[in-house]
Amino acid sequence: MSDDTKPSDKDVPLGGLASIPFGQLEYDRPTASQIYPVLKNAILKMDLEPGRLISETEVGARFGASRTPVREAFAQLRDADLITTRPSRGTFVTKLNLKRFLEAHFIREAIEIANVTKLCDVGLAPEFEQQLSELIVRQQAMVDQNTDLAFQALDDQFHLTLARATGFERVAGLLEREKMPLDRLRVLSLRSTDHQLVLIEEHKQMLDTIIRRDISAAIEATRVHLASVLNALSSLAKKHADYFDE
Repeated sequence: MSDDTKPSDKDVPLGGLASIPFGQLEYDRPTASQIYPVLKNAILKMDLEPGRLISETEVGARFGASRTPVREAFAQLRDADLITTRPSRGTFVTKLNLKRFLEAHFIREAIEIANVTKLCDVGLAPEFEQQLSELIVRQQAMVDQNTDLAFQALDDQFHLTLARATGFERVAGLLEREKMPLDRLRVLSLRSTDHQLVLIEEHKQMLDTIIRRDISAAIEATRVHLASVLNALSSLAKKHADYFDE
């Protein structure tokens, strides 16, 4: 079989990949660029759990793709530290790692504090104030509907909207990339409705202090909010020990 030969669905057990939503490949677009975001999101949303064995053949069968674009997608996942290959053992979804969490939190906090400081200094434009207020209302609706992943998506939108409101185009992309190691931990923590309600109140506090242009209060509200996921780290590591590096 050549590198570009498509594997047969009958030859490969699909496992956890079978439940990942994906339509038909669009053959006018690079295949790797279609596979990579689907796998990345599946890992970040914990559909593909930490430590899970994942093979190029399995992925090729799931997406109806040849080996070359699958390898390209795997290379991107390795670069993002979402999968790791162990010689003679296979490729696995990267486990959660305390040091990576602390590093990601350090970087994220620096970016977010810079954002709120800038917004307090120059003022929050009315259109962004409206967007942020609407996101908070929608988050409450997701709590009422018990929809964890939708809640997290809105949480991400809230912080990315703050970043865009600074007027610096690259900040939102930088924030999204640097917070990636925290996203899987957030999935575990957001399974608690009580925690979701706390996060909503913290978003309200952040927005209020920015609107009032109270820099010190906005910085403190941001620090408290970002620390919430780390405060749950110890209990999550005990509850989901198999997901964490030893």
